[in-house]
Amino acid sequence: MSGEPAGKGAFEAATGDGPPLAGDAEQRSREVRSALEGLRQIRRLTGQGDAPGAVPAPWELRQPVRAVALALEAAGLAPSAVGADGERTAAGYRVRAGERPATVVVEWLGPPGSGAAREEPGALTACADALARLGWEALLYKGPRGRRFLEVEPAGTTAGPGPS
Repeated sequence: MSGEPAGKGAFEAATGDGPPLAGDAEQRSREVRSALEGLRQIRRLTGQGDAPGAVPAPWELRQPVRAVALALEAAGLAPSAVGADGERTAAGYRVRAGERPATVVVEWLGPPGSGAAREEPGALTACADALARLGWEALLYKGPRGRRFLEVEPAGTTAGPGPS
C-alpha cells in the first residue's frame, strides 16, 4: 500500500461506486485480509500502533476514502454497486470524500425498492462500529429527505457540530 495511485492489477477496496464485485469471493477475501494486514504493518512501522484506540497512519490520512473503504470491506460489510448505466444495482455502503479535508462520508444506498433506507440505521451503526475499531470517528447526521449518513474522520480530530 504505497501512496501512489493503484495501477492495473493493484488491490482497490470497494467504495460502493464501482461495478458489483465479481470473481472468486474467497480470493477477494484473501486480498482484503492481505490489504488490512499491510495497513496494520504500516501502522506498526509508523508508530501508530494497532491496538484499540490506535489512530490512522499517515497513508490513511492522505487517502481517507481508500482507508475507510478498506476498513468497511474488511469488517465484512457489503458495498453498494453501480451498473454500466450508472444506476445502483446493490444495497450497501458508499464511501466518498467529505466536504472538509481529511473527512469521508459513508452512506447506505441501494436501488429503488431494495430496502436500503429501512436498513440504513442499523447498517450505519455497524459501519461506525467497524471504523471505531480502526481509529476512525464516525458521527451520524440526517441529510436531505431524512436520509442518514456518517461523517468520518480520524479519532480525536472532531471539529465540533456539523450539519444536521
